[in-house]
Amino acid sequence: MDLKLNGHRVIVTAGAAGIGLEIARAFAEEGARVVVCDVDAGALTGLPEGIVGLECNVADRDAVDRFMKAALDHLGGLDCLVNNAGIAGPTGAVQDIDPGAWDDTLAVCLTGQFNVARRAVPALIASDNAAMINLSSLAGRVGFALRSPYAAAKWGVIGFTKSLAIELGGQGVRVNAILPGLVAGDRQRRVLEAKAQAQGVSFAETEARAFSYSSIKDYVTPRQIADQALFLASHRGATISGQAISVCGDTGMMA
Repeated sequence: MDLKLNGHRVIVTAGAAGIGLEIARAFAEEGARVVVCDVDAGALTGLPEGIVGLECNVADRDAVDRFMKAALDHLGGLDCLVNNAGIAGPTGAVQDIDPGAWDDTLAVCLTGQFNVARRAVPALIASDNAAMINLSSLAGRVGFALRSPYAAAKWGVIGFTKSLAIELGGQGVRVNAILPGLVAGDRQRRVLEAKAQAQGVSFAETEARAFSYSSIKDYVTPRQIADQALFLASHRGATISGQAISVCGDTGMMA
């Protein structure tokens, strides 16, 4: 399927590893011009051909301003923003959560999306095929016990997405959220390991319990998330906006 994304101008936050890198790579494979940022400068070395990487912490508003100026100057405009940056945050009962860890989680996962979006919107409005794609989580729809900072931030992303869809729809910008479920990779393993430790059970038991709430008892792959992003960014997704789209194997609860 030709999604006609050749020459598309794309920014992906936290695009040097994991889901972000897979999304950036997928756009580049379609012929898009891609700029990514990442807080990990080391991860920005050796990016695939067609991807430019710049260091930036999305929770730092001044750093975001500098990154967005450089990215927009390089691309000469913007057709798609993928707000992917996020951190896992702490695991524990709410009364035991360190307030600083709460603040850090919301600063990256929610306020970071605002910091980037506010600078991206004027450029998106000038595009003839503009899409903003915000990474939320299934935790942002069903909650996640012992992971309240992360879940709260991801619920906020959905509200942010829906509000911007209404706000920007008349100006030709569609805004959607992708809600991954259990995604294969080191980050998901660390989350499950932390939950296992907090609950005093084995990793295998925690993993089995997590999949017990899913119709498809397997991990989502980063490429499946990337494929959804490609479709939403293409003309084939021209009337899809304001949606919170789960890619989760029909998971009814995060455990």
